Amino acid sequence: MHAARMSGRRQLVTTAAFLAVGGLVLTGCSSGEDTSTEPTNNSVEGNQAEGDTVVIGFSGPAADHGWLGAINSAALAEAEKYPDIDLRVAEGTNDANLQISQVEQFINDDVDAIVLLPTDGAALTEVATRAMDAGIPVINVDREFSSPFAARTTVLGDNYGMGVSAGTYICEQVGDNSDAVVAEIAGIDSLPLTQDRSQGFEDALADCGLEVSNRVAADFTVQGGEAAASQLLSAAPEIDALWNHDDDQGIGVLAAIDAAGRDEFIMVGGAGSANAMREIEAGDSVMKATIIYPHTQAADGIRLARLIAQDKAMSDLVEIEVPNRVVLNAPVVTSENVDQYLPTAFES
Repeated sequence: MHAARMSGRRQLVTTAAFLAVGGLVLTGCSSGEDTSTEPTNNSVEGNQAEGDTVVIGFSGPAADHGWLGAINSAALAEAEKYPDIDLRVAEGTNDANLQISQVEQFINDDVDAIVLLPTDGAALTEVATRAMDAGIPVINVDREFSSPFAARTTVLGDNYGMGVSAGTYICEQVGDNSDAVVAEIAGIDSLPLTQDRSQGFEDALADCGLEVSNRVAADFTVQGGEAAASQLLSAAPEIDALWNHDDDQGIGVLAAIDAAGRDEFIMVGGAGSANAMREIEAGDSVMKATIIYPHTQAADGIRLARLIAQDKAMSDLVEIEVPNRVVLNAPVVTSENVDQYLPTAFES
């Protein structure tokens, strides 16, 4: 089924809304008289009402990382909630060429929407644009395409915001010491998301007169985190605060810290894994906070794909179409609020 499908470029142009805080749409009038009508496409009732079955193709990278595994499982769980979703899942891959062929198959199958977390945003831009030109809305998740014409809607975590949150927290903790030594263990330096995180961190630290004194990059793996942390600890005999971009590689980072017998600094994690939160909750290690990078992004993409394919909108917005860009928040989890976040955290 292709409910109200239009060409990708036309959809992009006609949908200029940005995610904003809104109230539920009111269907009554101020006089208080009974004006019962059919639910609108952006009312709660209309939004949730079962519609024609929509076929959604989903493709993402291989689940070789706790966060990516959580991305996939959350997407599948979300699709299961809706009897009007027929989800077609391609095998996870880190091969851009294979993922391109998967999207081509979705185009050939004439699916109603595609949710795509690209292994490489730039590499998947051309095939995503072809899907849009074929009238198939593409929901881009996490790793952004290099053209605005490649997606109907983009769902992103706030990578720059993660850095800002981490830097702001560290400023609050050690910013009264102008000589504080701040260290950083990044993810994969070649990725724009890593560059954005580091830039946000640098900018936030500058607000309290601090800067990164020691920095190394890892690869989002436990082994890479341990190796990078060992290198950093050897180069920096004294540290006041450390930000590690990723809680999966943070398992290795903490192992290296324990092996070195270091405990003179505070550590902030990234992504918001359950094991990181348990460290924070226990309160007996250097781990004092982590910054959420939502693993719900693909699940959000599935829900938005359904709404778009059924010509519906978001019930908490007055706008009658789904926004073309949604950027999720990057809150700080500490011992004061960890109980709120731990129940829905992913396992590394």
